[in-house]
Amino acid sequence: MPEHVDVVDPAGWTCPAPLRAQPVVVMGHGGGGALSAELMEQVFVPAYGNATLASLADSAVLGLGGARLAFSTDSYVVRPLFFPGGCLGDLAVNGTVNDLAMSGARPAYLSAAFILEEGVELTVVERIARSMGTAAEAAGVTVVTGDTKVVEAGHGDGVYVTTAGVGLVPDGVDIRPQRARPGDVVVVSGPIGLHGVAIMSVREGLEFGVEVASDTAPLADLVAAMLAVTPDIHVLRDPTRGGLGASLHEIARASGTGVRLQERAIPVPDAVANACGFLGLDPLYVANEGRLVAFVPPAAAEEVLAAMRAHPQGTGAAVIGECVAEHPGMVVVATGLGGTRVVDLPLGEQLPRIC
Repeated sequence: MPEHVDVVDPAGWTCPAPLRAQPVVVMGHGGGGALSAELMEQVFVPAYGNATLASLADSAVLGLGGARLAFSTDSYVVRPLFFPGGCLGDLAVNGTVNDLAMSGARPAYLSAAFILEEGVELTVVERIARSMGTAAEAAGVTVVTGDTKVVEAGHGDGVYVTTAGVGLVPDGVDIRPQRARPGDVVVVSGPIGLHGVAIMSVREGLEFGVEVASDTAPLADLVAAMLAVTPDIHVLRDPTRGGLGASLHEIARASGTGVRLQERAIPVPDAVANACGFLGLDPLYVANEGRLVAFVPPAAAEEVLAAMRAHPQGTGAAVIGECVAEHPGMVVVATGLGGTRVVDLPLGEQLPRIC
């Protein structure tokens, strides 16, 4: 073999398509797709063995002292630490606040644990911490406890943050993926794909003609406005890793229903569409950090949509499809050319380390 020819090692691929029986962890296991689902279902759910975890919702809803609490935890390993529209700090707050809100909860308190790599500048740590404080104030939550650990240089990536949060679920609210019903109207709160493209642009040094900023934002107030219209919203999900496509696939699978989308109704900004077209990506699988998708009973859909559009985080809300009895567990899209394509669960994230 000529010396200048590189030998490709498939085991080093980020999301290895044919290697589902990997004996080691690969990057695709953290991407929110099929590999992540297999890791949860084959390793963690059997290890912990309880029905609450097995539901695999964004947050657990628990009864405690007569109250219904939502509880969630998440780790943030985004690279780079700072990006257009946000940084690791506000992402860590908004991500956990939104996971709680997807159960209909009003988030109240957060914890924050930092893993710092030896050698990281303290000004960077301070900037991240201050952004967390600002984001917490904007979201109406308080960071009340935490932890800090330091690892040797070369054994981390600057700063990792883990946040956990609790909130109260109002009486009469029961939001979970299993409640999707045929006839439900599928609504998204705004344009998709902005966070993933923003990360990609700075990480890879790409320019798309205009700066694309992350959509990272807290969604609890938007959810409260929706619940003020009707407490009978069936499903809420924030489509982060794996994007809108992965979230809808998980809902269809959990509820045993199908989802039919209208491609032309899905709000994809021109910058996102252009970036995805250039790179060969599907906007449905690009991560978001300030968007939600809702399954709403048809009788309340118009009023809920109006309430969303009246809120700053929902001005771009749109009906994108419906829940159907046909093809249970599957998501399909009616294309602009009159055809239909299947939106499958991706193996992993198209771009790893985005949250």
